[in-house]
Amino acid sequence: MKYYLPLGLVIATLATSSFAQSKFEGFYGQVGVGYESVNPTLTNTPISVIGTSNTIPLATSISSTSGATGNVALGYTASVTKDFTLAIGAEYYPFNSQSGNYSSKAKGGNGTSGTYQNQNVYNIYLAPGMNVGTDGLAYFKVGYAGNSFKSSSGSASETQNLNGYSLGLGYKQFFAGNWYGFGEANYFSYNNVTETTTAKVGSYNLRFSNTVGMNVYNFLVGVGYKF
Repeated sequence: MKYYLPLGLVIATLATSSFAQSKFEGFYGQVGVGYESVNPTLTNTPISVIGTSNTIPLATSISSTSGATGNVALGYTASVTKDFTLAIGAEYYPFNSQSGNYSSKAKGGNGTSGTYQNQNVYNIYLAPGMNVGTDGLAYFKVGYAGNSFKSSSGSASETQNLNGYSLGLGYKQFFAGNWYGFGEANYFSYNNVTETTTAKVGSYNLRFSNTVGMNVYNFLVGVGYKF
């Protein structure tokens, strides 16, 4: 004899045997402050004289910079199993980085120099997590990141938008009610962006390309609230 369990009874059975939710489940907002290291790259092609085979070597350099940073974030955490969670979030860094220096010099000619800043950094991420006891959460972050690379030389300035990926590790711990503290380390890798410039000098038309890329590390501590 065969016995058939009604679908409604199966659903009810699964519902009553569901795992306990993580204490972190729900919407959250947080603020972090810390330290960052900004490491850009700058490479150039030789200057070519359009219409000829002549080129002029161009030497470039750019410095790394470091200093204070901070961000604000909003997101939502869901329980996946009784031990694991998955969060989605978005964070924004409202502070510009410390200024760094760059320079370029054509062989046998004059050089130029200027400064740059890393600005308007944002990151949209997923964060798988693992409950630690009832009040803690260890998590990993992977995301899509973007920024603005602003370079200035004298009164002239230019902004290039970079994008790439982010990775992070962190830990959260409730300390009072729905308030928690957190600490995390993050890495941002931005794709290279190439820009070609053409200029007329005397009777010659000149052209060269520069390529900008960037890696950033930061370490943050902060507080958050689970709504």
